[in-house]
Amino acid sequence: MIKETFVSIIVAVVAVWIFNRITNCAPSVKVTEVLNDSYDFIVVGAGSAGSVLAARLSERPGVSVLLLEAGGHYEENPNSHIPGFWTSMLHTEMDWDYFTEPQEKACLGMRDRKGYWPRGRVLGGSSTINLLQYTRGSSLDYDLWEKMGCTGWSYKDVLPYFKKSEKILVPELMNSDAHGTQGPMGVSDGRVSDLMDYYLKAGQEMGYNIVDYNSGKEEGFARYQQHIENGVRSSTANTFLPMASDRPNLHISIQSHVTEIRIKNNKATGVYFLKGNRKHYVSAKKEVIISGGTMNSAQLLMLSGIGPKEHLQEHGIPVRADLPVGNNLQDHMRLQLFTSINKPLGITADMKTGLWNKLKYRLFGNDAIGKTMAEVTAFLHSDPSQRGKTYTDVQFNFFSSYQKNNVENYNDTLFPQLFSKTPGKYGFTTIVIMNHLNSTGTIRLRTSDPFDAPVIEPKYFSSPSDVSDFVAAVRLWEKFIQTPSMTSLGANADQVKIKVCDKHDFRSDEYWACVVRHFALTVYHPCCTCRMGNPADKTTVVDPRLRVKGIKNLRVADASVLPMETSGNLNAPTIMVAEKASDMILEDLE
Repeated sequence: MIKETFVSIIVAVVAVWIFNRITNCAPSVKVTEVLNDSYDFIVVGAGSAGSVLAARLSERPGVSVLLLEAGGHYEENPNSHIPGFWTSMLHTEMDWDYFTEPQEKACLGMRDRKGYWPRGRVLGGSSTINLLQYTRGSSLDYDLWEKMGCTGWSYKDVLPYFKKSEKILVPELMNSDAHGTQGPMGVSDGRVSDLMDYYLKAGQEMGYNIVDYNSGKEEGFARYQQHIENGVRSSTANTFLPMASDRPNLHISIQSHVTEIRIKNNKATGVYFLKGNRKHYVSAKKEVIISGGTMNSAQLLMLSGIGPKEHLQEHGIPVRADLPVGNNLQDHMRLQLFTSINKPLGITADMKTGLWNKLKYRLFGNDAIGKTMAEVTAFLHSDPSQRGKTYTDVQFNFFSSYQKNNVENYNDTLFPQLFSKTPGKYGFTTIVIMNHLNSTGTIRLRTSDPFDAPVIEPKYFSSPSDVSDFVAAVRLWEKFIQTPSMTSLGANADQVKIKVCDKHDFRSDEYWACVVRHFALTVYHPCCTCRMGNPADKTTVVDPRLRVKGIKNLRVADASVLPMETSGNLNAPTIMVAEKASDMILEDLE
């Protein structure tokens, strides 16, 4: 009898554990149906920045906060927590699904020469649909920001805010002064196979050190760090908001598309938004904070009369402040190069699909589905003479798998020339990224209708040096492929023989330039359209405390305020901006 009871208890415990693993991948966020007429603070956009801002502001008792999100709840898509299924959220209701204007000198292999720019339209924003890499950038980036007029944004100033949100889970970094251990967002490494060791060894054979690229000094090869905890995505929504949403002073409203900031006597007093096919207005007793992202924040400001005077007048919008909103658009670009290998290493397609593999993920968390397949990253200089003198401009990400599906808008004729040439079952992908391009573009209104997508004009490769720098980065990839570690796997460049560029000698500068112009595209890192800096600088939109110039009680806090792109992925810097912004906002209350 005792034995049977013991067995029953064990079975019950296991059943409950399995049920919890299957049904509760991440904490839930409570949303509010009935809103107040006014709040102290209104945060527009529940993305990488907005979710953090709302959570941190609501930590102050007695301060009321409203967080408005145009999209829905992440729980509407069961794949939103699963790192290996991130592409399944692209081109869905969780994605703004933006496209650039046709490019003259780039994106030649895209349908209509338009780049696809996914942006998160969901609680957590792009942190809910991105590839999860945790990258802060170089310390030199932030020191340069300060020299550009962003007082208080040097590396020593921003480091505490990076650490504040971080919960480092990488054993060898647990005692590092560069990392935080008490933050809500888990950061783990990307190991999924023994290919990681080959990548790192090849980097050493090229003459680079193995580094912690988030220590402030990036150059070298490193184990990939990513916002994943126990196989579950750490977005800003499912880490910052679950506990915060229990607070009575925070209301969260989804499916709430803000259409205009109400400005009276050069002061932001509230916002208009559409929810359930009804127009609503909520007033802000203290401040409105725009965290819609690089495109949407610029669009909303212009719709509200804050932007280039002539452009607003073209659309019949009364001018509240003549500011260079939408200018200075910057982005990182990537080129994906594929390499087959002759050893059974890495992750194949059948390791990510099928009922058993999905069940293994649900039960045990860490499996091929619970990681992104990115195992190693590297930060290098396209010009070797700049080593040790300035920030890196080249980033390599090594994925221990192939890409099979065309999610990026490549045209159907050219996509197979690069992406489907996978003669072996095993192989890896090198993402060659340019982090400091010289070309800049603009965001502009298409119409005065807030539901029309903005005009996105990145002007890729309008600076000729961008292509030659990209070719120099590909030459670094060639050196990597030719290391003893890579040749021992049978790796070579032959898989990048592409018909559309075969009029040029294979691997000549002209050949690689052709490949770059046809296949290079965004890394999903647009920024800088509401540039921060000295208020006297006519190219800036917000001051170093993120206040919109000429308009009281209005701030912008997201990737749009960056004065220049950082050396790496932008999600972590965006979260840092929100952490620092919340402190500044609460300081200004006192």
